[in-house]
Amino acid sequence: MAEKSKVLVIGGTGYIGKFIVDASAKEGHPTFALVRETSLSDPVKGKIIDDFKNSGVQLLTGDLYDHESLVKAIQQADVVISAVGLTQLADQVKIIAAIKEAGNVKRFFPSEFGMDVDLHNVVEPAKSLMEIKAQIRRAVEAEGIPYTYVASNSFAVYFLQSLSQPGLTSPPRDKVVILGTGNPKAVINHEHDIGTYTIKAVNDQRALNKTLFIRPPKNTCSFNELVVLWEKLIGKTLEKTYVTEEQLLKQIQEGPRPLSLFLAICHGNFVNGDCTNFEIEPSLGFEASELYPEVKYTTVEEGLSRFV
Repeated sequence: MAEKSKVLVIGGTGYIGKFIVDASAKEGHPTFALVRETSLSDPVKGKIIDDFKNSGVQLLTGDLYDHESLVKAIQQADVVISAVGLTQLADQVKIIAAIKEAGNVKRFFPSEFGMDVDLHNVVEPAKSLMEIKAQIRRAVEAEGIPYTYVASNSFAVYFLQSLSQPGLTSPPRDKVVILGTGNPKAVINHEHDIGTYTIKAVNDQRALNKTLFIRPPKNTCSFNELVVLWEKLIGKTLEKTYVTEEQLLKQIQEGPRPLSLFLAICHGNFVNGDCTNFEIEPSLGFEASELYPEVKYTTVEEGLSRFV
């Protein structure tokens, strides 16, 4: 049996990071999480850190902005996975510099965890974020660092839990607003599955210098199909209001952040079909559920049924 790679997650206490750390530990990789001193006393992050300890995860104290601590942490790992948040995306150049200095990393996963940053037509304010992620890709490639990019598409907690209705914490039972025609296909994945697929790729040579597209067939559906599925589960027909693309673009332009960012991503997902309007060519990468058929992922229907 091949030896498990040592995995370091930077941003492990963040939203998607904790699922990646958990998946790495469960898969039997020696797993390290870089944590700031301040996180140890933070009540919310403290609970996550306790869970890490209970899973056998080794904590490394350091900071993205402390080069020495970053290099020291990276030297202990074979694979580095960045799960830093939106405000730190551009600062991943610091991770790239530390990886180059450390000289031991066999694979780097930059923080993307959304739609593919080279294959989209999103509008502002999401466009600028995609451009930063793309710049990080180009920097990784320019430095000759072995990589895997993860195009995880949409997080279930943001798009499934509310049926993409801003402000809701559970799917609506009376009225629903549908964006555009409701026909383009989006992809909605559960966060623990994103963590699992990411870790599956860590030692996989097929994913080396490629993109892992998490686009399972049962999680690929249109806005209209999502609504029909929910109606079937609750045994009730919802009152539907369709918002035209023109109206949606006006809401994005005039709305405050973070609402405008959420709506811009919804526009990319449900109006442009940015997650599905291209074929996955072998030269680009592979689809995760085809590469790893042994993973039993949570389907959109299973996810929605939890809210019935």
